[in-house]
Amino acid sequence: MHFDIHGLDSADSRTIILSSGLGGSGSYWAPQIEALSRDFRIVTYDHRGTGRTGGEAAETGGIAAMADDVLEIALELGLERFDFMGHALGGLVGLDIALRRPDLIGQLILVNAWSTADPHSGRCFDVRIELLERSGVEMFVKAQPLFLYPAVWMSENAERMAADERHGVAHFQGKTNVLRRIAALRAFDLDDRLSEIAAPTLVVGTRDDLLVPYTRSVRLADGLPNAELVLTDFGGHAVNIVEADDFNTTMLRFLRDSRPEIR
Repeated sequence: MHFDIHGLDSADSRTIILSSGLGGSGSYWAPQIEALSRDFRIVTYDHRGTGRTGGEAAETGGIAAMADDVLEIALELGLERFDFMGHALGGLVGLDIALRRPDLIGQLILVNAWSTADPHSGRCFDVRIELLERSGVEMFVKAQPLFLYPAVWMSENAERMAADERHGVAHFQGKTNVLRRIAALRAFDLDDRLSEIAAPTLVVGTRDDLLVPYTRSVRLADGLPNAELVLTDFGGHAVNIVEADDFNTTMLRFLRDSRPEIR
């Protein structure tokens, strides 16, 4: 597993692991790194089958296998406890770890995640798979921002969209990996076990998310015993990028709740 460490470099520092969504790249969290760097040792990583980790996503095991990859990183770093923030698929990884290894998770942040996939998300996955199978990598990558960002934000960031598209095609994770990772998303279901996850959890959802209805976040907050729900009207699926400043303020405030020295 390829991972990077940002922020504080002491092994005694409070550590937070950041896990991205379907794209799997640790660089997804760039807008959060500076905000966290003053008080945290930050671990970002490229999921198995993506980026600098490469290889193939696990053929079996689904989200639990992806969570095992995070546990491998934690073991290598000697972490006995860490905070965890996950976006979409990354949030599912966090839920799996919090359920199976509650001793490891301090605080948990879930961004546009879910306990079981919504039928609407399934429709979106079907469209994306069809694009990949029928129209190829270029069209699959071109369509990706439609599921991530609000239309006005894409309009105002056209140069970034073009650059991201070129990068996405050049570094595409491969059809096999995409299909396996989407299958893992669709198969994940711990809806009836949410009450077993005791970690203090911040659930962030956006009402204009095209891919994941915000009601999935409401369900998480209702089912988790120690959850706080924050819903925003604007930001799309990638709200931590679109509304980075507001997101970072909310993130740090939540992390500060249990550690007043975090400013």
